[in-house]
Amino acid sequence: MLHSGILIGVTVMRSILVFALLALGLAALVPRLYLDTAPRPQPAAAAVPAAAPVAAPAASAYRTLVLKRDERGHFQVDGRLDGRRMSFLVDTGASVIALRASEAARLGIRPAGRDFTAKVSTANGSVMAAPAEIGRVEIGDIVVSRVAALVLPDEALGQNLLGMSFLSRIRFEHRNGRLILEQ
Repeated sequence: MLHSGILIGVTVMRSILVFALLALGLAALVPRLYLDTAPRPQPAAAAVPAAAPVAAPAASAYRTLVLKRDERGHFQVDGRLDGRRMSFLVDTGASVIALRASEAARLGIRPAGRDFTAKVSTANGSVMAAPAEIGRVEIGDIVVSRVAALVLPDEALGQNLLGMSFLSRIRFEHRNGRLILEQ
């Protein structure tokens, strides 16, 4: 009788062991099965049939101006300073708007000799400049108020520069040979 009790005990233990192994196997397999059958996001190109019409992009809430390089590879732009039309070379290396003294005079900015207190480095060397503030700078539809500028002697500056005192207050991006200004 003892022999049959051991046999029953071994059979029960074997059944429990088989059941436990099956449970462990299923526990490991079920999450994998779920992940394999779960819907996967499709790439955007595959989600839209090729023949489907493409909607026009929504109008931007931003004011944007796209500038093309000139024949020298520079970006030139016309704008208005306090309502007066002026031309600029866009210069991300210039800390502020730099104006030729003759152009600044058109705005009513006529610094005296003692006002030239800022030493600046230009492509032509170091020169003294007069700090100024422009009330309103308009480039296309982009408008920025109270912008720092420097007035330089005409001989020190070939043309007005649209520098970072303006550019840092808007968004700009260089892409595919174009400069995109956005506000």
